[in-house]
Amino acid sequence: MAIATINPATGQTEQTFDALTDGEIEAALARSEAAARATRATPIDARAGWLREAARLIRSENETLAAMMTREMGKTYTSALAEAEKCAWVCDFYADHGPRFLADRPIETAAQTSFARWLPLGPVLAVMPWNFPFWQVFRFAVPAILAGNAGLLKHASNVPQCALAIEDIFRRAGVPAGGFQTLLIGGGQVAKVLEDPRVRAATLTGSEGAGRAVGETAGRALKKVVLELGGSDPFIVMPSADLGDAVAHAVKGRLLNNGQSCIAAKRFIVHADVYSAFRDQFAAALEAQNVGDPMDDATDIGPLATQDIRDELSGQVADTLAAGGRRVVGAEPIHGEGFYFRPGLIEDVPSGSPGAQEELFGPVATLFKASSLDAAIEIANGTRFGLGSAIFTQERSEMERAFNELDAGATFVNAITASDPRLPFGGVKASGHGRELAEDGIREFLNLKSCSIGASI
Repeated sequence: MAIATINPATGQTEQTFDALTDGEIEAALARSEAAARATRATPIDARAGWLREAARLIRSENETLAAMMTREMGKTYTSALAEAEKCAWVCDFYADHGPRFLADRPIETAAQTSFARWLPLGPVLAVMPWNFPFWQVFRFAVPAILAGNAGLLKHASNVPQCALAIEDIFRRAGVPAGGFQTLLIGGGQVAKVLEDPRVRAATLTGSEGAGRAVGETAGRALKKVVLELGGSDPFIVMPSADLGDAVAHAVKGRLLNNGQSCIAAKRFIVHADVYSAFRDQFAAALEAQNVGDPMDDATDIGPLATQDIRDELSGQVADTLAAGGRRVVGAEPIHGEGFYFRPGLIEDVPSGSPGAQEELFGPVATLFKASSLDAAIEIANGTRFGLGSAIFTQERSEMERAFNELDAGATFVNAITASDPRLPFGGVKASGHGRELAEDGIREFLNLKSCSIGASI
């Protein structure tokens, strides 16, 4: 894929970029190594100051940044403003709490003094996706910088302007030159960067294929890697649920970011006692969504990010219907200018079809009927993914079973799954491994060193 801004609302190419040459990559790696040493030597309170300044810059320039996100990947302008604010929030969160997360941990031994200390690894490569072009990067970069590491960003090729803007924010916030760099490179250049001994670890958010490739390369080089991959998150509705509330959350959860979110609710598993009522209300709400110009405040759903994504979703829907699924509403491309797709719902989804087993990365929901909570959990776990999950119920015993039995990195009750700086984020099974955010996330790319002073001193 060319490194270019192609406006999803029009399909027009607005700007193209040349990939870095081998010489330019080498220079960037040298800068990163030097910056990692400088950042490591900088007191943590000063690093926290960089984050607070980055938060100030984001908030002061949020309209420009939001318009850039919308122009490059099609999210609604309103949601892009919210994404910018979330990036400022994660900066504030780690500036406030990060020093405590990284404090020495006293350990009682026979020595005079023993403790565990967290120390940075050095340059970390981040391979990031286009769907949340700022947030996905900031949730890696902010804790990495505070911890004393340097960041190297290989962003998705369709959001180059966002990638360059992020580098510019950190530079102006005071991060040492080379402390966070955007590498405008193609996917074929990633392995060479990751194999370089100056790069000490990697993190990737993206597809299973990309995760395997980065994981294999990192494994051969014995480097730490965090992978946040796809999801096909279950959304369970039980008879005790507030049905109107469940439907409202179902619409929000499925259509978040034009339906292009790894943790979006995708498979809706509804108890037989409330199935028909939920289906009818959900279908009506999906039909009522306003699809259109993502810069218009009245728009609920903007375009999908690329033509290829729209075509792939169309194929998955067609294969699900051919296997026996039934279209309730929508779930079809909107032909004309831009990459639009009508929100939709499919029921009677066969267990082996794409609607049951694959991630549908767009505004299409699949609906399943369950005779009991046992059956609902079995359907929920009947996929290779394990990222997020949700259950709507008023019964405490059902909540506890969901917490304990759903194979996922997160379970939310009476709410949609959401990433939050205060909560660890990540998945199991084919959804990846490792954690981002919270106290756990900042420690992923650190050396936990045991330190001890002998009793004779």
